[in-house]
Amino acid sequence: MSQTCQMAGSTYLGPAVSGTNDQRDWISDLHGPSGQREPALADLHALLLRGAHFELARRGLSGRDADDLADQAADDALLAILAKLDTFEGRSRFTTWAYKFVLLEAGVKARRRAWHGREVVLADDVHATAGDPHDRLETSETLRLVRDAVRTRLTDHQRVVFVALALDGVPIDVLAERLSTTRGALYKTLHDARHKLRAALSEGSPT
Repeated sequence: MSQTCQMAGSTYLGPAVSGTNDQRDWISDLHGPSGQREPALADLHALLLRGAHFELARRGLSGRDADDLADQAADDALLAILAKLDTFEGRSRFTTWAYKFVLLEAGVKARRRAWHGREVVLADDVHATAGDPHDRLETSETLRLVRDAVRTRLTDHQRVVFVALALDGVPIDVLAERLSTTRGALYKTLHDARHKLRAALSEGSPT
């Protein structure tokens, strides 16, 4: 038996939540006195740990590394849930809402582990993608305009972020870690860079 939970356009088939936990007043328990709150925290962490293991197994991770990542994901998800507890609106089951946090944490940690020890080349030019499909289109007018716009319209930081995320396929959480910044800051930088490039393409030639 499994529980289905939607997240970021994908379907998560996670471990079923028992009927007892479905009926539990999590918000009341987590806001309650120590004798009520501590058991709720332990039960919630156990649920998150199962969700983390499920997601990591889905991504092909197992063994001691997966156990360590699952523990980290459950711990971080629990902290995030407690910080946002007052934002829960009851539109779904609490456990469904909570699973979204641990799925995100497990996914981030899995991607970081996959890139552990791999060099991230922070290039600032479209030519850094030599050998990929973009390079085979180098003579096209569209790529020429994009390449020129990347050079002339973007700041140095925008070029680095755009090339890494849009062309080289570096996961955003990995790049955030390497640049000592946040995902939100990188999303903003990428959004601004794309806006500039779209404007340049619509004009036909960058200035």
